[in-house]
Amino acid sequence: QETRSTEESTDESEEDESEEEPKLKYERLSNGVTEILQKDAASCMTVHEKFLALGTHYGKVYLLDVQGNITQKFDVSPVKINQISLDESGEHMGVCSEDGKVQVFGLYSAEEFHETFDCPIKIVAVHPQFVRSHFKQFVTGGKKLLLYERGWMNRWKPSVLHEGEGNIRNVKWRGHLIAWANNMGVKILDMISKQRITNVPRDDISLRPDMYPCSLCWKDNLTLIIGWGNSVKICSVKERHASEMRDLPNRYVEIVFQFDTEFYISGLAPLCDQLVVLSYVKEISDKTEVECCARPRLDIVQPLPESCEEISSDALTVRGFQENECRDYHLEYSEGESLFYIISPRDVVVAKERDQDDHIDWLLEKKKYEEALMAAEISQKTIKKHKILDIGLAYINHLVEKGEYDLAARKCQKILGKNTELWEFEVYKFKEIGQLKAISRYLPRRDPVLKPLIYEMVLHQFLESDYEGFATLIKEWPGDLYNNTIIVQAVVDHLKKDPQNRTLLRTLAELYTYDQRYGRALEIYLTLRHKDVFQLIHKHNLFSSIRDKIVLLMDFDSEKAVDMLLDNEDKISIDRVVEELENRPELQHVYLHKLFKRDHHKGQRYHEKQISLYAEYDRPNLLPFLRDSTHCPLEKALEICQQRNFVEETVYLLSRMGNSRSALKMIMEELQDVDKAIEFAKEQDDGELWEDLILYSIDKPPFITGLLNNIGTHVDPILLIHRIKEGMEIPNLRDSLVKILQDYNLQILLREGCKKILVADSLSLLKKMHRTQMKGVLVDEENICESCLSPILPSDASRSFNVVVFHCRHMFHKECLPVSNTVSSVQFCNICSAKHRGPGSAILEMKK
Repeated sequence: QETRSTEESTDESEEDESEEEPKLKYERLSNGVTEILQKDAASCMTVHEKFLALGTHYGKVYLLDVQGNITQKFDVSPVKINQISLDESGEHMGVCSEDGKVQVFGLYSAEEFHETFDCPIKIVAVHPQFVRSHFKQFVTGGKKLLLYERGWMNRWKPSVLHEGEGNIRNVKWRGHLIAWANNMGVKILDMISKQRITNVPRDDISLRPDMYPCSLCWKDNLTLIIGWGNSVKICSVKERHASEMRDLPNRYVEIVFQFDTEFYISGLAPLCDQLVVLSYVKEISDKTEVECCARPRLDIVQPLPESCEEISSDALTVRGFQENECRDYHLEYSEGESLFYIISPRDVVVAKERDQDDHIDWLLEKKKYEEALMAAEISQKTIKKHKILDIGLAYINHLVEKGEYDLAARKCQKILGKNTELWEFEVYKFKEIGQLKAISRYLPRRDPVLKPLIYEMVLHQFLESDYEGFATLIKEWPGDLYNNTIIVQAVVDHLKKDPQNRTLLRTLAELYTYDQRYGRALEIYLTLRHKDVFQLIHKHNLFSSIRDKIVLLMDFDSEKAVDMLLDNEDKISIDRVVEELENRPELQHVYLHKLFKRDHHKGQRYHEKQISLYAEYDRPNLLPFLRDSTHCPLEKALEICQQRNFVEETVYLLSRMGNSRSALKMIMEELQDVDKAIEFAKEQDDGELWEDLILYSIDKPPFITGLLNNIGTHVDPILLIHRIKEGMEIPNLRDSLVKILQDYNLQILLREGCKKILVADSLSLLKKMHRTQMKGVLVDEENICESCLSPILPSDASRSFNVVVFHCRHMFHKECLPVSNTVSSVQFCNICSAKHRGPGSAILEMKK
């Protein structure tokens, strides 16, 4: 027996260290197979979807399950079993051996065929549908290819299909086609027509056919794969067109792919549109420099028209590979499960397509944890070996080992999910390596929530080394995650060392807010002049707490403070605010000014005070205030303006108090602004003011020019021109006179234009009135006499009557009208005359 060695490892492939993932995985077929091969050697094997049939050199045939356990044993011959054949149902088996024995028998029935030849029988193949009564056929191959058919009285009748080209080395039967290989090449026979349809000669005739046998494999019912030496051919059986038949078979074979391999072929199997190739390898020994047998290779190749592309290649460590020849290896496969069996005398290795579990194994081995995690998530319903959580935890550990702490912490969110125990375990692990800061940003804050101790531990870590990071966490984390009292005390302790630290103060204010101690928080915010102070007041309705802090608020941001105070006047009264600001008149003015802009009447009791405040701090708004206020004491205002020599304000107050002449005089003397004086005179529209203005300006040429340019439409310019002293030089006098004339002409044109429009309108209305008076007036039964109030029309239409109708639509019986005392015969409506509406002449007199 061969001693066990490291070659018996479960991973039978020698995978290189490249990053390319293998396509297949390998395991040794053990259990009963191990027991068999310790005493015997494997010579052949056939694979069915339900079981395996293994033949040995000592003439035994074993039936095995897919795990390699022995289910049945047959003693067929004392010498080597050459071939085992099964039909598709797996109910009949054919066996041939080196001593010429052939047996075909039912595994579940008593039928059996025995034959002994005088030469070794290398192959046997039963009909794929042998279980059917009319397909009781099988072929054997030694020096001849014989077909056995069961005929009359259950006798087996042999017939020669082919002979004369040496020993038959291999036979594969698929459907109605039989392919066999002899020393010369490969033939295919059509069992329907009993015609041979092709002959594919072997390429390298220098190779001994017994040492380098031909490998045959049907991919489907019409595609044959041939491997011989280092040459591979893929042949397709096709129907011949009727016009081409003549004496030819109705089928022919076309070689669709042909390529050479690097090593000698020991077996072939299809894998979708690719090929699995088992190769025998020889290499030169580094020590002895003598050619020796190397480990066989299992390659997956993609056939191309003239070549092939290697997809994967694995060197297999099988027992006793140093002593094996090319003919000692066989490749069998199970079509339904893509299982490939590599048979050697001392070993049977099973190759399987790698599943998602194997793919994840490879990724983990290569430390590609992220890809492994993604693959597991995609295939979580199909993977059996791995768990997403285990892969994720391994990934986190790997990142921590590499020092990528932030990435490891970020992955915790996705991997740990809602598992609080794992979260707490990871937090303590990060604490041990001093990386609590890294995981702090990713700790769960809602669903799940960890123990308060975890959050407090992280906060203490930041408080010791990073005030800004501590402040950020306090702002981002909800206050119910940790014991607020403990953290407040910790912050207070740190403030004892650094009382002016703004970051700690701001954070302490936020903690007080979480703890609903708003008064303390407000004090800190006001001390820090923090922008959130107004938001805090509004949010928590802290107006009662700011009654004595109004000055601080105004100092911080007067605009926002005033808006807030005015918006909440019902909570903090105007009187209280004014009282609090008594010692800060500039802030008092800001408050009262904005109050006045909102409502002119609310702060009327402070209008007198506001005069001084405007005069002191905001003179541009003093005059608008005086104009808009109806509660301002004018005498007080005049006194203040005169004391401060505010001319414009004084002029306004004098005019408002009725002293227009003093106001005009002040404009002329103090401002010396003729345009403003003229404007003032225009506003007052007082002749005496114009007279005063002319008298004051008569000896001042620039004033005269201003008057000439502006008074033409208000005062007769002749009055001014007559008073100008002769010889006085007046700037731009000619232009001023021209302007006066132009203004005069413009006035004349305007009057003429107005006159034309008035005449045209009068004429139009006269014509309209004439047209209206020319129209008839409807008189019917509903009209009454305005004097006697009886119907205007008599009830008897045959009676004669006289009716008078005026333009004012009043109607009278003629006899009801009073006799006119005037000489004129024109009559007027008594009603309209009495109401002084103007006389109305009779427009119609009706007689009948």
